[in-house]
Amino acid sequence: MKIYDFNGKKNLCGTRVKEARKKLKLSQEQLAAKMQIEGVILERDCISRIEIGTRFVADYEVMILSKILKVSPAYLLGLED
Repeated sequence: MKIYDFNGKKNLCGTRVKEARKKLKLSQEQLAAKMQIEGVILERDCISRIEIGTRFVADYEVMILSKILKVSPAYLLGLED
């Protein structure tokens, strides 16, 4: 299996996930719990790895993250401000 990186990271959305999470005053643990309520099983360490760019993020995870963080998927992907 080949691992792909883009500019040294495995996802585009990590920095924006962290910014949006902090804006809502959510801890990584709280965000992971909200993801689990939505049916996406992630632990706190998964959120940490997403934010620092060492974990791939599936499209369905981007969709749920955007819903919880009250931003658009395009914002998370850096396509809009």
